Amino acid sequence: MTAKTPFRPRAAALVGPFASGKTSLLEAMLLRAGAIPRQGKVKDGTTVGDSSPEARARAMSVELNIASAEYLGEKWTFIDCPGSVEFHQDTYNALMAVDAAIVVCEPDPARAVMVAPLLKFLDERKIPHLLFINKVDAAGSTRLKETLEALQAVSERPLVLREIPIRDGDQVVGFVDLVSERAYRYRPGQPSDLIRIPEPLRQEEREARQSLLERLADFDDHLLEELLEDVQPPADEIYGDLSKDLAEDLIVPVFFGSAETDGGITRLLKALRHDAPDPEATARRLGFAADGAPVARIFKTVHAAHTGKLSFARVFRGEFSENQTLDSGRLAGLYAYPAGAQVKAAKAAIGDVAAFGRLDAAATGEVIGGDGGEPWPKPLEPLFGLVMKAEKKSDDVKLTGAIAKLVEEDPSYHLEHSAEFAEIVLWGQGEIHLLVAADRLKNRYNLQVGTARPTVPYKETIRKPTSVHGRHKKQSGGHGQFGDIHIDIAPQPRGSGFVFVDKIVGGTVPRQYIPAVEEGVRDFLAQGPFGFPVVDLAVTLTSGSYHSVDSSDMAFKTAARIAMAEGMPKCEPVLLEPILKVEISVPSDFTSKAQRIISGRRGQILGYDAKPGWPGWDAVAAYLPQAEMGDLIVELRSLTMGVGTFSWQFDHLQEISGRTAEKVVEDRKAALENA
Repeated sequence: MTAKTPFRPRAAALVGPFASGKTSLLEAMLLRAGAIPRQGKVKDGTTVGDSSPEARARAMSVELNIASAEYLGEKWTFIDCPGSVEFHQDTYNALMAVDAAIVVCEPDPARAVMVAPLLKFLDERKIPHLLFINKVDAAGSTRLKETLEALQAVSERPLVLREIPIRDGDQVVGFVDLVSERAYRYRPGQPSDLIRIPEPLRQEEREARQSLLERLADFDDHLLEELLEDVQPPADEIYGDLSKDLAEDLIVPVFFGSAETDGGITRLLKALRHDAPDPEATARRLGFAADGAPVARIFKTVHAAHTGKLSFARVFRGEFSENQTLDSGRLAGLYAYPAGAQVKAAKAAIGDVAAFGRLDAAATGEVIGGDGGEPWPKPLEPLFGLVMKAEKKSDDVKLTGAIAKLVEEDPSYHLEHSAEFAEIVLWGQGEIHLLVAADRLKNRYNLQVGTARPTVPYKETIRKPTSVHGRHKKQSGGHGQFGDIHIDIAPQPRGSGFVFVDKIVGGTVPRQYIPAVEEGVRDFLAQGPFGFPVVDLAVTLTSGSYHSVDSSDMAFKTAARIAMAEGMPKCEPVLLEPILKVEISVPSDFTSKAQRIISGRRGQILGYDAKPGWPGWDAVAAYLPQAEMGDLIVELRSLTMGVGTFSWQFDHLQEISGRTAEKVVEDRKAALENA
């Protein structure tokens, strides 16, 4: 392979399912690049990544880990992304800024489906990516062929095996590179030894190499002609095809190794160094012109304790320097992250990943210094909600401001103020996602918060009409209070809300008091006999009387409340629960499980069909009571290897009766008494 001109700084993201070993791979790559003196371990809490209290407490990544290093004279920035699907917003945003992605997975065919959402995202946006099958030194990791077949089933692009394993019994101890046709034996913590290709592997190596060449020939007519004429192509031609096809997202090269024991890491780094596109090519792919003013795009926002707001961005054109004036404000600081440590930087040039300080008006996804660029991924839809309540009443205002910063950092959080129940509800991607938010409120902002499930917005309505008289008369010396009305209360079609009708004739209730009657009715409807808002009814003011001295707005408002309190129980009030229309998306193998989940939650299955654009996936449509939605995503993921998800929207209100309704009313009564 001929020497290549050193590239400008490049960036690669490490993505993959939870527990696949991405943070350990980052450690191994930094060690092999000479950026750190020794390799830390996740279980010991000694890794460069996962350094936040929230990550350490859970022994898992809950934010992006950014670290730069030099390898063979070229600068790289590696972004280790959270594996949990609950933090995929960070992962998707980071992928929009890199030259290539390394998809890390385990040698287990049953877990291959876990990378499907990531591969779908990468292929839709034509982001170059390669696969690294980790933990091949683990017991029971001999199923590489089956794993590769399972991975191909969830990848739209052809997988191209770059190496085959050398085994000692059932353990992988090295590999044969299919391009150079050289064999290497792993040495834990040291570079691999160059060895002769074992004789039993020669036939397998020839067949695997031929398969590699045939796959590349699908995209190279000249190579196809050489293969048809039995001409062995030179290595440089093969390497050139691999680099070109990866950059165009035509193929997915596959490597394997062990991040924990340093097996296959050098091979991975060299392949990444040779094949990954340069930042100019990435800028073109993302829609940034080659000429013009300096341009960078923000892929992550963080509110840090000592530096304030930081906007992590990738530079795609030109150069930025500290104190530079931008449309988003003055660049008050510039930071780089060698081996994960934050240091001040004088400038950030094309290809660099840097944190821009105190750009208060800038947001994630924004282009700094210009325009252009591909559309930014939409925030993920909320799937799980928790009420956030400050333990100290005096912290309520501070809490809202702190949550707003968390939402700015992670757009898949969504803040909702429920005026109906006086609740601050934070929505996110799952329970861990929201509990991490609660921990950040405590650790960063010194806010102790309690969490609870949001109150389901039940409603009440009536089944039959009635007529009722309401009178308020009070004499207490001087001016008294007098209001007297007759009203008709009648049910209305579902979804029509509240209607107030004035049928006063002859001034039995003066015009100036009629709005007060309506206000009194509305006040009562805010909390009906069961404790919930009343909907879908009409109240008609038919007649009444007044006193020239003692009548007032307040008197008629009180008379209206008295009339409603007396009349509502006669109207056969009934409880309504909100019904959502839900679409559950799962791999087809899990469709029956998704249907059982719906049936077990009082749901109504409307049907299912193939999910458009997702081969091998189904979309199940259903009606589901909102009261049954609380931990739906938790159960769904537990039964679908973590990949099942859903979308939802309010559809209608539905009557609820029996023990279920009684329990709702009992709980509401207790909540109001304890409020």
